[in-house]
Amino acid sequence: MKTVTILGAGVMGSAMTLPFADRGFEVRLVGTHLDGEIIESLRANLLHPKLNVTLPTPVKSYTYDQFAEAVGNDTDLILLGISSAGVNWAIERLSETLKKPIPVLMITKGMHPQSTSLATLPDLVAKSLKQKLGFDVPVAAIGGPCIAGELAVRRLTGTVIVSHDEALAAQLCAALETDYYHPRPSTDMVGVETCAAFKNFFAIAVGWAHGAMARMAPAENKAQNNNAASVIFDQSVREMIALTQALGGTAESVWGMPGVGDLYVTCQAGRNSRLGNNLGRGLTYSETRNGPMKGDTIEGAELGVATAHSLRAMMAGGVLDEAAMPLANALLKTLLSDTPLEIPWRVFHRVSNT
Repeated sequence: MKTVTILGAGVMGSAMTLPFADRGFEVRLVGTHLDGEIIESLRANLLHPKLNVTLPTPVKSYTYDQFAEAVGNDTDLILLGISSAGVNWAIERLSETLKKPIPVLMITKGMHPQSTSLATLPDLVAKSLKQKLGFDVPVAAIGGPCIAGELAVRRLTGTVIVSHDEALAAQLCAALETDYYHPRPSTDMVGVETCAAFKNFFAIAVGWAHGAMARMAPAENKAQNNNAASVIFDQSVREMIALTQALGGTAESVWGMPGVGDLYVTCQAGRNSRLGNNLGRGLTYSETRNGPMKGDTIEGAELGVATAHSLRAMMAGGVLDEAAMPLANALLKTLLSDTPLEIPWRVFHRVSNT
């Protein structure tokens, strides 16, 4: 592999140009229709205005209508760096462009709701492309803890590259390994992708603990609320295991970088934690969206709303143990009923109310 075309010039798609460029790839970065200002800046001086870093000189920038030109006849790998909301748009662009099977590597996070289950986005992309193109396109994905701003300045980063094809996962890991970027291969597509999506959802609840301090009397020793946050973190991991196993994934992915590692990073900062912080202060979801987080995309909340019917159907059908998901149910109630988030502490510890 020597040429990669990246569709999506947001912070993570653009940050991924560094390990590719450092491994000698020719890197072609294609913006979506929302990335016009980013592409204009990159063409002027390679400065990414959202990452606030200068991308490597091998990176060539293209607008969304130049995707086919960027792919050309010599692209060896396509990286999808679009948001989950743009997956169908990306499928259309790929189906218009691909004339042969070119491996697709996704950094998009999310799950596709079905009537009584959830499907991974890589599996959705692979199935859709097969239907439209008539041939199989290998699709892999990257999961695990990776903050774009840190990767963009070559901070030490570990990730997991997952594919149903073990050899492809290993090949991609070998192609991307640098002294700061260390991917590991996996074949647990369901496990890795479930964690990649739902860590955003559960990070909302962890963020609640620090926001709740605003409604507490100040402690004379200036104590924080980290004990509460750690209990919610533990429950989040337990529920990700239950959900992952119900969907056919393994607990190993949850305990590793895709689950615990990525949840830890996500809880440190970001929009999901900020939503939780505001919920902890007593605001509802709609009050937060129309107030302090107006205009922000909150991936975890959008995932919860999009997958609520499927999750509840899995519980009703006995596929997913409802008793094992008290935190998820509390979050779903908050998001769908627009009520304050009530953390079900006593259920976590199985303490009787009598």
